[in-house]
Amino acid sequence: MFWTVATMVCPRLNHPLTLAEKVVYGHLEDPQSQDIERGSSYLRLIPDRVAMQDATAQMAMLQFISSGLPRVSVPSTIHCDHLIEAQTGSEADLRRAKDINKEVYNFLSTASAKYGVGFWNPGSGIIHQIVLENYAFPGVLLIGTDSHTPNGGGLGGVCIGVGGADAVDVMAGLAWELKCPKVIGIRLTGSLKGWSSPKDIILKVAGILTVKGGTGAIVEYHGPGVDSISCTGMATICNMGAEIGATTSIFPYNHSMHNFLKKTGRSEIADLADDYKDLLVPDENCRYDRLVEINLDELEPHINGPFTPDLAHKVSEVGSVAEQKGWPTDIKVGLIGSCTNSSYEDMGRSASVAKQALDHGLKCKSSFTVTPGSEQIRATIERDGYAKILSDVGGVVLANACGPCIGQWDRKDVKMGEKNTIVTSYNRNFTGRNDANPATHAFVTSPEIVTAMTIAGSLKFNPETDFLTGSDGQKFKLNSPNAEELPGFDPGVDTYQAPPADGSGTTVNVDSTSQRLQLLSPFDKWNGEDLEDMVVLIKNYGEGSSREHAALEPRHLGGRAIIVKSFARIHETNLKKQGLLPLTFCNPADYDKIIPDDRISIVGLKGFSPGKVRNIFYDYKRHFFQVECLF
Repeated sequence: MFWTVATMVCPRLNHPLTLAEKVVYGHLEDPQSQDIERGSSYLRLIPDRVAMQDATAQMAMLQFISSGLPRVSVPSTIHCDHLIEAQTGSEADLRRAKDINKEVYNFLSTASAKYGVGFWNPGSGIIHQIVLENYAFPGVLLIGTDSHTPNGGGLGGVCIGVGGADAVDVMAGLAWELKCPKVIGIRLTGSLKGWSSPKDIILKVAGILTVKGGTGAIVEYHGPGVDSISCTGMATICNMGAEIGATTSIFPYNHSMHNFLKKTGRSEIADLADDYKDLLVPDENCRYDRLVEINLDELEPHINGPFTPDLAHKVSEVGSVAEQKGWPTDIKVGLIGSCTNSSYEDMGRSASVAKQALDHGLKCKSSFTVTPGSEQIRATIERDGYAKILSDVGGVVLANACGPCIGQWDRKDVKMGEKNTIVTSYNRNFTGRNDANPATHAFVTSPEIVTAMTIAGSLKFNPETDFLTGSDGQKFKLNSPNAEELPGFDPGVDTYQAPPADGSGTTVNVDSTSQRLQLLSPFDKWNGEDLEDMVVLIKNYGEGSSREHAALEPRHLGGRAIIVKSFARIHETNLKKQGLLPLTFCNPADYDKIIPDDRISIVGLKGFSPGKVRNIFYDYKRHFFQVECLF
């Protein structure tokens, strides 16, 4: 990677590079002649690794099977974390999931064995925590079929969420296409202390940049403040960068990454990174498309929401804002965990808060759930007593999986439509995200703030200034949390299935009568002609899903083109992969000319030239307009 950048890319660009640029450009398929222009050119890249979660891996593996290839071309893994519904607790929920999803797990397990893919069984943990513990490293280019893949930026990698079709291309040995990202710099000064945590950094950034501010860009953190953040804390920040629309986020290599690599059994990688540490940071005087500065000495604990992750509040102010807005201030449920905040350090900081409550005879006033990020985390917090503390204070330990964070929550304590508040350490809090109830006001904050507020039972509680009353009637104030980041980890139960050296004799399990899985048949091939006299089927088209079904279904139903004002990155890519023309209006106002059920023709497709503007002939009142083809 570094040789490619130093000898081929730097002489061409002739300017200092950001760390993001070094990693991305170091993976170019053709570094000598590839056009490189931030925000406009499309790069062809060769990723190092692919990771898939079980919901998206199903379609990805079905597509890979149809390729006819005998084995994946790059190291790849599947992680069973999305299909486990939270109901009563870890053991019962996991048993139920294994029963309900038996055919899916069997398919993924046998397909993994046949095609050379590592398989992490249900109960292993959340994909992004597993990747951080096992596969991410400084300078890696990793793609994952989940939007929070950027978690790996906490270890200095460029880790990007993609659709399953992109993953298939890479597994098939093809280059991966990415629009050359801009780079937003976040310069950190000062140091975290007290109740302020890494989560507060990204909550602050979300308030500044909003949910769209990172679109088309990699967010690169740098500055002296970085050294006060743990490796898992940096992963938290990168993970939730997805909520500002960022392509991914990244931190420069430092001692926290070195220590994490050593503690997770990767000393050789840590030593190698030390040898190249001067290259695993941004160049001096590199150029950012936007620069934001945050002084960590002045950063207060934050809580964002409800209904959007960029509605930022200081914890000290959210209670009064809630009263003014009419948001419920009594907390029904506090939930800690998810791929964003489920590390050993996160669990430890929450346990240090819970222990203080227990020492004063208190338990949580609100319901409380705990989700460890991996089997390794679960086993280690069991060994070290954190799990017992969190359970004694009133917590229910859920399976090592995504659970309520992605809506896998069989919630029973409120009725649908009942107005209520929950606080979580998750990443997303859009309407209905966690429990499908549009009246649930969900707030995101750090695990320790969730724990403190859940003990108090109120959104108005500020642990920095407010007092609790112990069972003896005496008032006390919680001390700021503290916890070790890197113990000697207990690996727990071995849940990993390594692929055999030769999987050719393995049969992939797909029941021909299944209602969940089906082997794919090819779509019809384009005849090379213009697309004429097509019916306008749908107008205010919803897009943005990482699931390629959002592209597969329109194509399956006979769709040929999607014309929009703008595309989300993954959806645009999925449309291309499934043979649908992704088109944007050259003049967005032309959208208003279109009436459903009228007919249009796309002309000029013969002798197709990628990127060329195409004419649209719109039959209603003989309107013409132009679109840009995103190829």
